Amino acid sequence: MTRLFLAAALLSAAPAAAQAPAATPTVAEPAAQEDLVPVAIDTAMGRIVIALDRGRAPLTTANFLKYVDAGKLDGEVFYRAMPYGKGGLIQGGITGDARKLNPPVAFESTDQTGLSNVAGTVAMAALAPGKAQADFFIMTTDIKSFDGPAGFAAFGRVIEGMDVVQAILAAPVSPTKGIGPMKGQMLEPQVKIVKAARVK
Repeated sequence: MTRLFLAAALLSAAPAAAQAPAATPTVAEPAAQEDLVPVAIDTAMGRIVIALDRGRAPLTTANFLKYVDAGKLDGEVFYRAMPYGKGGLIQGGITGDARKLNPPVAFESTDQTGLSNVAGTVAMAALAPGKAQADFFIMTTDIKSFDGPAGFAAFGRVIEGMDVVQAILAAPVSPTKGIGPMKGQMLEPQVKIVKAARVK
């Protein structure tokens, strides 16, 4: 059984590339347009509706939708509640049957999308820098240290059910389960994801 956990520390962002000489004209690329895909996550504690930003994070959104459309998140769980400042984050994904996992995929950094890991953001947990599978998290507070090329891929936001997210974050945790800095962050009991599906 494989579980993905957020890294305790992130690498510092790489220095910006040197600017091109003034004599070399540059043409700004048009900004990606917002193209939102709503997904309802029905949990044992209530419904959370998220809007995935396919316009600005197409790779990450496509990866998440593969799990949703195949029903692979149905019956899975939110298993982690990490406090941070006055809020924190909840993390869920595939924890039981590793056969449900798709191969790791590359995702867009926040530098590429212009999105940020702020309160209400949905982001992918990193299997390795720039790579993700099925684990995702939802934040209730800003965690800007998660931004940047070595960070986590923000690809959507909560549009309904932040009260459910807050309730899961406040749910009981085991005082002993978890590894290293994650000790004391494992939900007990875990919160079941009954179904995840696109909202039509």
